[in-house]
Amino acid sequence: MSSLVVRRTFAQIEETRLVAGRSDAQGPLRKVAVCAVVTNPFAGRGYVADLSEIVDASDEIGTLLGQEAVRLLGEPVQSYGKAGVVGTAGEQEHINAALTSTFGNALREAIGGGKAWITSVTKAGAAGTTIDVPLAYKDEIWVRSHYDALTVHLSDAPHPDEMVVIAAAANRGRINARVGGMTVAEATSGTRS
Repeated sequence: MSSLVVRRTFAQIEETRLVAGRSDAQGPLRKVAVCAVVTNPFAGRGYVADLSEIVDASDEIGTLLGQEAVRLLGEPVQSYGKAGVVGTAGEQEHINAALTSTFGNALREAIGGGKAWITSVTKAGAAGTTIDVPLAYKDEIWVRSHYDALTVHLSDAPHPDEMVVIAAAANRGRINARVGGMTVAEATSGTRS
């Protein structure tokens, strides 16, 4: 049994159709965030050197959140990110342990991402906390059109002895993105103009 026992999962879905009164040929921007509220096995224990218990258990959570994000998005994922909040009886390093490459690799496999770095943010907080989950193109971090974020409000979590692990995904980049940089076509073809 995993040491990261899930108390609750919840999701947020948003869709933007217009920005500054305009759209573009790519259609609506759809973003989802999927959250797992899990126990923190190190809450209240003070400094613990070895956090591998959390790291090892995060694989299962990464798969769960990735699969649910794909299902809720309802179309291919183009960008994604991860985030987490640790309750007040824990420390930020606990939630960072839940988001290492063990979690990231499971999330990447569930979503179908390439080997690009997955954007990430963590913090400590109490129930009612908000967090901005950063997003970037799944196959190449330098695709500027996909730099974005999704604000998640955690109404009843984390309790002091919990952590909230979050995966977010989007179907495209920002509507009307126009600040240059590498394009998705360049990233997928391996060329750059």
